[in-house]
Amino acid sequence: MIFLLYLAVGAFVGTLSGLFGIGGGVIIVPTLLLIFKEQGFSSDITMFMALGTSLATIVVTASSSTLRHYNMGNLLSEVTKKLIPPLIVGICAGAYLVNQVEARTLEGLFITYLYLVSLKMLFYKVKVDEPKEISNFLYAITGFIIGLKSSILGIGGGTISVPFLTWRGYEMKNAVAISASIGIPIALISSVFYIYSGFNKVTPDHSLGYIYLPAFFGISIASFFFTKLGAKISSVANQVLMKKIFAIMLILIAIKKTTSFIS
Repeated sequence: MIFLLYLAVGAFVGTLSGLFGIGGGVIIVPTLLLIFKEQGFSSDITMFMALGTSLATIVVTASSSTLRHYNMGNLLSEVTKKLIPPLIVGICAGAYLVNQVEARTLEGLFITYLYLVSLKMLFYKVKVDEPKEISNFLYAITGFIIGLKSSILGIGGGTISVPFLTWRGYEMKNAVAISASIGIPIALISSVFYIYSGFNKVTPDHSLGYIYLPAFFGISIASFFFTKLGAKISSVANQVLMKKIFAIMLILIAIKKTTSFIS
């Protein structure tokens, strides 16, 4: 029964990845926190398990979404290549910081992040123009911030990269494709850190470090197939309306998490 729930989560986040270029961590992490707590996971490791498992699933989700957008001609690989080096530095810095803070602190940071992303998606207006030149310095700063934030919060980089690229004049379809492509190194490198960090910890059966394998396989299998649906919708949907709907959903999740956090 739990595995079916993981499949449903995967179908949902796969669609979101193809539609918005996000890895789905903003949905996966709070959902896994609720499921893991119901399964009786220790509160000391629940947040780390949710983050590690989320990042592992994003490897599959982001790869599938990138492939779909590449086949549709949306991916601008030259932009991806400029973002990846500083992004890797940010990932490593974030992975180090994660091991220095308590799980409750990470949960509080994640809830705050949900509110910020929701408000940004509600009020940010996409302005499509001719692509503007992006300096190497701006690439470096943006890539580092994306990597740092993603590694700490267990999510892909779409909530920063998509607004950044559309602000610089790239079309939404290109911004989504680029965002999905940088999600691959984010998730892959971060997952390795979470596996390593959790090896000497007491974790549930069927875990690989801080990655819970039943959740990983269930979410990954469904998301792989549903990214195609999201990519197709992305080509025809009203992006402004879809983002507002998604933002409202995130606010509801954040409120739910806030209630459980302070109780």
